[in-house]
Amino acid sequence: MASVAHTFHNVFPISPEAERGRLRHRESTNDAPKSEVEGRRESYIDLDEKVETQRNGEGHNEFDGIIGSSKSLRAVLDQVRTVALAGSTVLIEGETGTGKELIAQAVHMNSQRRSRPFVKLNCAAIPLDLLESELFGHERGAFTGAVTQRVGRFEAANGGTLFLDEIGDIPLELQSKLLRVLQEQEFERLGGTYTHRVDVRIVAATNQDLASLVEEKQFRMDLYYRLNVFPIALPPLRQRLDDIPVLVAHFVQKFAGRMSKRISKISRDAMDTLVHYPWPGNIRELQNFIERAVILTKGEVLQIPQMPSRTMNAIEAVSLKDAERDHILKVLEESNWVVGGKNGAAARLGVARTTLISKMQKRGLSRVSAKTPSVS
Repeated sequence: MASVAHTFHNVFPISPEAERGRLRHRESTNDAPKSEVEGRRESYIDLDEKVETQRNGEGHNEFDGIIGSSKSLRAVLDQVRTVALAGSTVLIEGETGTGKELIAQAVHMNSQRRSRPFVKLNCAAIPLDLLESELFGHERGAFTGAVTQRVGRFEAANGGTLFLDEIGDIPLELQSKLLRVLQEQEFERLGGTYTHRVDVRIVAATNQDLASLVEEKQFRMDLYYRLNVFPIALPPLRQRLDDIPVLVAHFVQKFAGRMSKRISKISRDAMDTLVHYPWPGNIRELQNFIERAVILTKGEVLQIPQMPSRTMNAIEAVSLKDAERDHILKVLEESNWVVGGKNGAAARLGVARTTLISKMQKRGLSRVSAKTPSVS
């Protein structure tokens, strides 16, 4: 039977750089005599020293909250430095949990707009019928419940940066209005006739393949090209293996301090386990896992719980359609049937919310139907 690690490496491909990082991490034990290896396996890594190195040593960078010094991360930060002062629109692409918001903040804080507002909006977390009002604001009486005038995110971000997360979830009917603001820097509030002019830089982010959405006619081609002026692709954590030890140390210090605990060490075997796990949920999954580990640890040595078991068992599906339905159903149940939002099923599946809703309708998936097997 293939090992869990081997199974994951097939599902989550490892880049050449990440593989070199994996080998560097292992060479201290694999290339040593057996007796020396056994001695090392009983030794510990100083977590405080890891944090100090990140703050003042080789791993230090000028971007608040961005931890690591791997080659792939340094390449991303070089792109941030390049585009920050240019003032151009930026499109950040990456899997869920890779830190897209931190990169957007870094672009803003290193730009000439740093003293102006940085306004955030998760497009997938806002109900479709309220998203236009959130973006552009509304006048009193524009719709039922609009008892007062409201300023939208574009006005709130005037002079600064507007970060549009999950940009792929903006419905088609709103995309033309968003394109107009990007091109002309003007808009009207919902229910109003006065044209407001703004000076806003757009930084957008997505975990979806927008080019594919364009081909599927679910995202406007002209809007895609307008957003894709300067794309930044964030590497998944499995391609940043050199950064995992310092991220572990950072999260341990963060959560131990919050819980008034003193945790200063981790065994080399435990760290090796963390480095070799592929972290499909990326930094967010690692952070949540370390928080759980800190809760369970009693002494000064971090005790890691059992690693998540996500091996892909053989699926005896009679058709690809059945396999897709089963996978969508599984993710919906894990998401408590929340479709949109940062932690919703659509984000986990890497598709637009509208795409997932369409697939659910075609497969007859709902909370009620999920209790009965499909006969499609």
